[in-house]
Amino acid sequence: GDDEIPCPHFNIRIVSRAKGESVMAAAAYQSGERLFSEYDGQWKSGDHLERIVHKDILLPPNAPREYADRQTLWNAVDASETKDNAQTARRFIISLPKELSIEENIQLIRDYCQQEFVSKGMICDLYYHDEGNGNPHVHLLLTLRAMDEHGEWLSKTRTEYVLDERGNRVKGKNGKWKTRNISTVDWNDHKYAEIWRHDWEVMQNAALEQAGRSERIDMRSLERQGIE
Repeated sequence: GDDEIPCPHFNIRIVSRAKGESVMAAAAYQSGERLFSEYDGQWKSGDHLERIVHKDILLPPNAPREYADRQTLWNAVDASETKDNAQTARRFIISLPKELSIEENIQLIRDYCQQEFVSKGMICDLYYHDEGNGNPHVHLLLTLRAMDEHGEWLSKTRTEYVLDERGNRVKGKNGKWKTRNISTVDWNDHKYAEIWRHDWEVMQNAALEQAGRSERIDMRSLERQGIE
């Protein structure tokens, strides 16, 4: 009924080849466009049942301009991943506040993606779906690799020497210097799921306030809000 407390949808997962997932298939479905995947040599269906009101690709300044084309972008991502169990994208599904107009929601989600993802170096492919049934939402596909200043993909990990407390290299049992692999970006840190949710709550409520609406969104789980 109308007295239900909304628990806004905010879902994050990884698109993974190990699970048989194709990032081009995801992009084709969400965008409603038929796209050709060079990785598996197949056209991906663009049959999407929901009404797509807006699509956007947001690029950081160092990204090649041709990545503003969906097929070019995700073929480049696939080409950068050689392993058949590679992770190819981060995928979000996010409810939009139904109290805002389409224009207000587009501005809100663009500002949010720019602040949270694009400013950190991710490319954001954004799809706004709205059936007019009170459930406007966006799907995001985000790149997982950073790019250098020339727009070339960087590796996901780099190797560094293990150092002792005095800053000296440490030898292993085999007599070789010990090394470890570390991520080149920290985007996979668990702390971000909480940060991204919290910032989305703050930005939605600022947008609602700016639009003169009294409604406010609480992104905490019902359990954490203390509601049975």
